[in-house]
Formats: sequence, C-alpha cells, structure tokens
Amino acid sequence: MKAKSLQKIIAAIFALATGILLYAAAPRAKAQTQATAPDDAKPQLDYEFFKTRVEPIFLKRRSDEHARCYVCHQMMRHGGGPLSLEMLPAGADFWTEERSRKNFDVVSKLVVPGNPDLSLFLRMPLAPEVGGIADTHQGGRQFGSQDDPDWKNMKAWVMGEKAK
Repeated sequence: MKAKSLQKIIAAIFALATGILLYAAAPRAKAQTQATAPDDAKPQLDYEFFKTRVEPIFLKRRSDEHARCYVCHQMMRHGGGPLSLEMLPAGADFWTEERSRKNFDVVSKLVVPGNPDLSLFLRMPLAPEVGGIADTHQGGRQFGSQDDPDWKNMKAWVMGEKAK
C-alpha cells in the first residue's frame, strides 16, 4: 500500500516538475519566435474570438471521463498555476467582461501566436501520439485528436483567427 502511495507522489511530483519546466521554457521560446518574425507577420490574438469560441470550452463537459476544464483550473483550486481561470460570479454560467479579459490575459501567456507547436495551451491537453504532452497534464488527455472541433477552435485562436 505504501508503495502505491509513493508511486502516486512521485508521479505527481514528476508531472508538476514537467509543467514548471515547460512553463519556464515558454517565454524563451516565445522570445525566440518573436525575434525571428517581423511584428507585422506575427498574428495577433483576438479577444472576441477567445471570448466566443475558446472560453466556452473551459465550461463545457467534454465527456463522462473528464471534468470541465474550469473545475480544476478555477483560481480557487489552481491559484498561481499557469492556467488559473477567474472564478465565475455566484449563480452565473459565464464570466463577466472584466473576468473574461483576465482569462484572456492568463491564457495568452501560454500561447505563441502563430505557432501551435510552442503553445502550451494547445499541447498540454493533447494526447502525445498526436503531438501533445497530455501525459504531463494531470487532467489527462482532453483531446485525442487534432481534429476535435474544440481543439481546432483553440488552434484557430492561436493562429490569429478573428471573430466574425
């Protein structure tokens, strides 16, 4: 019994350390990308696209095997972590404008605009066999395919798609 507990602790420490290392590497990767791409060629992240097409994914029940992203990534449970979403106002089913803007700022830090391969926001919940690093994501493999419509919306935002 103690061996199983020790294995769980070691796995949790490994996952946490991996996440910290990836989070720490993201600014360097982002800086390298920014240094090589002219500003006018770099896509800009669109707030309206985020609010209408990406943010709702955090509240969506994706399957019976997975909790909504918000359950684990809300500020109260994940405070200080790289993806700490604002708390929903009491009785509300969506964020206020101010809280959505804060979520946009937080999530934008996990993205390299125009480069999905360097964007932790896309890679963390994606299965490793399809290009992700979900084995280090304690929430598991939220996306088993890059063809998932929600993952495609997230990627479109990273690529700079604008709200219509």
